[in-house]
Amino acid sequence: MSIYYFAIVGATDNPIYETDIIPSSRSSSLIDSSRHLNQFIVHAALDVVEEVQWGTQAMYLKSVDRFNEQYVSAFVTANNVKFMLLHDQKSEDSIKNFFNEVYEVYVKILMNPFYEKNSAITNPQFDNRVKLVARRFL
Repeated sequence: MSIYYFAIVGATDNPIYETDIIPSSRSSSLIDSSRHLNQFIVHAALDVVEEVQWGTQAMYLKSVDRFNEQYVSAFVTANNVKFMLLHDQKSEDSIKNFFNEVYEVYVKILMNPFYEKNSAITNPQFDNRVKLVARRFL
């Protein structure tokens, strides 16, 4: 079973949301020790995402970067918000479905008149929905 790291990066390259998606059988100490490395890997992949996004019309960019045995997949919205997923298994269909479902939840957050674009998402329901979608597809 894999540990996934998911982040939403705003149009101005600011972090909007991040979470570790782990199976219940894994310990939380493993996550704490790898969190900074995961953030670094995803941050380093932002340059690659910005290069790739202008060469395609697709929102889902597939696997854009690789570090050791881990891959970074990306999804770019119309307003240049980037969904980044760090994973160690290549299952393109399930990752694409995960991004599409999370995008729908993200659009619902955007429609909230009290949410300011490119600000941090602290809504616990959003967090629960992302983790629920992750359990279904990842």
